[in-house]
Amino acid sequence: MSSYKIIDHEYDVVVLGAGGSGLRAAVGLSEAGLKTACISKVFPTRSHTSAAQGGISAALGNMGEDDWRWHMYDTVKGADWLGDQDCIEYLCKEAPRAVIELERYGVPFSRTEDGKIYQRPFGGMTKNYGNETVQRTCAAADRTGHAILHTLYGQALKHNTEFFIEYFALDLLMKDGACKGLIAWNLDDGTIHRFRSHITIIATGGYGKIYYSSTSAHTCTGDGNAMILRAGLPLQDMEFVQFHPTGIYGHGTLISEGVRGEGGYLVNSKGERFMERYAPKAKDLASRDVVSRSIAIEINEGRGVGKEQDHVHLHLSHLDSKVIEERLPGISESSRLFANVDVTKEPIPVVPTVHYNMGGIPTNYKAEVMTINGSEKIVPGLMAIGEAACVSVHGANRLGSNSLIDLVVFGRAAAKRAAELVKPETPHEEISESETEKCLERFDKLRNANGENKTADLRLAMQKTMQLKCAVFRTDKTLKEGINDIRKSFDGMENISVKDKSLIYNTDLVETLEFDNLIRQAIITMDSAYQRKESRGAHARDDFPKRDDEKFMKHTLSWCNGKETKIDYRPVHKTTLTSDVQYFPPQERVY
Repeated sequence: MSSYKIIDHEYDVVVLGAGGSGLRAAVGLSEAGLKTACISKVFPTRSHTSAAQGGISAALGNMGEDDWRWHMYDTVKGADWLGDQDCIEYLCKEAPRAVIELERYGVPFSRTEDGKIYQRPFGGMTKNYGNETVQRTCAAADRTGHAILHTLYGQALKHNTEFFIEYFALDLLMKDGACKGLIAWNLDDGTIHRFRSHITIIATGGYGKIYYSSTSAHTCTGDGNAMILRAGLPLQDMEFVQFHPTGIYGHGTLISEGVRGEGGYLVNSKGERFMERYAPKAKDLASRDVVSRSIAIEINEGRGVGKEQDHVHLHLSHLDSKVIEERLPGISESSRLFANVDVTKEPIPVVPTVHYNMGGIPTNYKAEVMTINGSEKIVPGLMAIGEAACVSVHGANRLGSNSLIDLVVFGRAAAKRAAELVKPETPHEEISESETEKCLERFDKLRNANGENKTADLRLAMQKTMQLKCAVFRTDKTLKEGINDIRKSFDGMENISVKDKSLIYNTDLVETLEFDNLIRQAIITMDSAYQRKESRGAHARDDFPKRDDEKFMKHTLSWCNGKETKIDYRPVHKTTLTSDVQYFPPQERVY
């Protein structure tokens, strides 16, 4: 038996993660009368959703004619036809209702003169199936995620969700292929907690910190994804990593697409508005992968700015100072703090920076986790939402402002489905002590590791490998080198050092556990990218520059056992949920 003190809990549903999707699920679950726990390794309002700036997409039509079908077309096209169209239909159709719900919960959206929710243009968002730009992105100035997160936390407290804050989840408790809960470590007092639940909802966010330059917070380590891998389940489409075109040069802090939505534009060292070359119609409001690659080409061909010619400039000094003050106050502040730039007078130095993970835990549109082994089979008792999940509505590339709507639509869907499946106060099955012990063995091994390799050094080596070998542009050569190099970082785990052996706020151990989670996802990201021999969305191969629908119109599935991986595929869903909209067949993706 383990020497750790174990405290048991029983809930109808446990939500792991307190970002936008986790809190929206928790609110819906508690409203439905289910006994709900929400576990978070940081205080809920510090979750990474607070960093989302530009807005949340929904075809409300407050700034002119709009239709959810046009939103669906844009999302299918943005995904480069790798998105599942039944799930995309659900997202876009439910989006207006979800945003109105947020407004009623109290989200302080910016307003039009007649009092409606303000909507701004955003990259890839059009009307009439790509023929005109549209203002579809609902905004609370440039702090939309922050506003949503704080509002949902207040609603969760109002509806009596029970929070377990600064708890680090270790592993899922599985029995006969079904999830029965999870094990977590309380950082405050060092106790181990066993949560038994009829449904466990993973809402742990993305894994952006596998890269060196990322807009992600230090906490974005894909903990739930790694738990899925250790449970013997697959992750999906991990090769699709979005580079946001405009991270502050040298720092990585995000400069929202909302800047370009309000009229900002990019220039190279010659002062050219170069996006006119790459996207003649959409220009600076082309999709993120297109803009990121365009910037990379400008830099690679010697037209970058600065001493090293390794970034470009984003201009907004031509905008009315009142517009900047009212709609982009956070951007103005970030630019001053991190680039020493007054945006009313000077351009912002920017460069493509890792921003979002399209890949994650495969689910259906009800948020139920699927294990694919010849067929799409549901894993009983397990759901996933938010950036941790791969529904797949974003496919090979996510459109800006589709992330926040993904969080609330599928957070809501998870709560709705859980309420259908779980009857309150249903007794819990017993979980064998051996299953608990298995979860704690890895924890104990890392805690007591006395090797020579520092976690920070291994993490830095992993991040530099991903940044150099699996970046905006990829080749057979760089990916092969990356496959070998990334495994060296994994091998370093065998001789890792954890100096602090305590159990209370042991950040040395926390970062080691996070690295153990990250390195598994780095390995399968690299392997998945090597196997996909085409260019699609955010996955750009110099040696395979064309999209190959005949061979690769399919989702990548990846399993990981240590550094050994298995890659397989499943078909993209080509049917819609209802007769309200028809399937959009593949076409050339131009802006």
